[in-house]
Amino acid sequence: MGKESLRKRKGENNGKEDGESIQSHEPQTMNLQKQAKLFLFPLHGICMIVGTIIGSGIFVSPKSVLANVGAVGPCLTIWAACGILATLGALCFAELGTMITKSGGEYPYLMEAFGPIPAFLFSWTSLLVTKPSSFAIICLSFAEYASAPFYPGCDPPQVVIKCLAAAAIVIITIVNSLSVKLGSYLQNFLTAAKMIIVTIIIVSGIVLLAQGKTENFEDSFKDSKISVSSIGLAFYNGLWAYDGWNQLNYITEELKNPYRNLPLSIIIGIPLVTVCYVLINISYFTVMTSTELLQSQAVAVTFGDRVLYPASWIVPLFVAFSTIGSANGTCFTAGRLVYVAGREGHMLKVLSYISVKRLTPAPAIIFYGAIAIIYIIPGDIDTLINYFSFAVWIFYGLTVLALIVMRFTRKELRRPIRIPIIIPVIVTLVSILLVLAPIISAPELAYLYCVLFILTGLIVYVLFVHFKFNWPQKISKPITMHLQMLLEVVPAEDITE
Repeated sequence: MGKESLRKRKGENNGKEDGESIQSHEPQTMNLQKQAKLFLFPLHGICMIVGTIIGSGIFVSPKSVLANVGAVGPCLTIWAACGILATLGALCFAELGTMITKSGGEYPYLMEAFGPIPAFLFSWTSLLVTKPSSFAIICLSFAEYASAPFYPGCDPPQVVIKCLAAAAIVIITIVNSLSVKLGSYLQNFLTAAKMIIVTIIIVSGIVLLAQGKTENFEDSFKDSKISVSSIGLAFYNGLWAYDGWNQLNYITEELKNPYRNLPLSIIIGIPLVTVCYVLINISYFTVMTSTELLQSQAVAVTFGDRVLYPASWIVPLFVAFSTIGSANGTCFTAGRLVYVAGREGHMLKVLSYISVKRLTPAPAIIFYGAIAIIYIIPGDIDTLINYFSFAVWIFYGLTVLALIVMRFTRKELRRPIRIPIIIPVIVTLVSILLVLAPIISAPELAYLYCVLFILTGLIVYVLFVHFKFNWPQKISKPITMHLQMLLEVVPAEDITE
């Protein structure tokens, strides 16, 4: 059932073998790669990974990671371990992405390995919870840093933060709806900007270390509080900062030569981020004790006030660039998931429409932005990160398990990249531990609610996909007609080369 759904689109079964039909032999109908002629080169891929990963996380999560493990040594170890895990996971996704060259990230891989139900549950959870909530959290972090200079000595009003976050969501949504090239160029510029602040923090830390500021690293494992629960929650917050390591798999159809550029971007991009994160944390600890870091309202701002004064204003400015760049990368890639789910019939048909002039999945991106605005309603960021990570690692683990399963069930598929089987086994086991550890050691009803929400997708699937109740499609017809007139969008299959 899943295989038929993935291959049923026009042109994909023109006499091709099964192993070929889901790979690089493109149909003559519209897709987001060939017709757009906007190929993403290796530099673009690296910028997409680095630009999406380095965002609000490294400026928000250090305090949360330290709070869970209690000491400098375990904190730095967690940051390095999270980078290793992200790299291993990305290598698994590199094999999947070059084996099944379809945009949409985990969606097509789950579809091919397990059928439409797990794929639908992933799209259901991602489109309504994990992706828009991540977008919202990043934009809220941007709003906090961007508004901070205007309210010295006190926290900015929540209404200002929310309005600024909503404005950021709207602007990013419009940019990515207008042009793939514009969104890509904006990502490159913001990635360059954020690397400036990352370089400033790292170089400042190295200079201070060279001057002998090492007292905060003495007895670095003293007073640490290590338990299954604390390590799991520390990993959640660390991995939140690394989230985005799989983003290129959402735009595989838009990569030039994905067999080369996808793994190359991963191999360069994620280790680069890991080194930067560890060095940034070392820099933080050169000027702040563990207690001072935990008491800081904004770690990077505190660092700038102590090291860069009177030029400390540079930090919130470039942190704002960093977070908005991460939000832009998230929107750029997540909009493709909405598009692919709509193309498969798992979401409203209008979400699979493409702008005739701009060759972007504009309705999908607008839908994604609208849902994200809902999530700017206040909430505790640390709690949101924990539950976001809990949900997302369920599907990360399931997707890597799909790689293992297809090693035995789809042996005929061409695999330009073939990683050792031990890597997906390790990532799958770690995913299981990350999901189960908080439930076992510190059970909360919120985890149950998260699981129940995922399972409610089964009811939606049975009614609207399996039995094909089409009243949502009928209700959305007026919206579709207005979008076709306003945005000049049409179904993908209506545009040919």
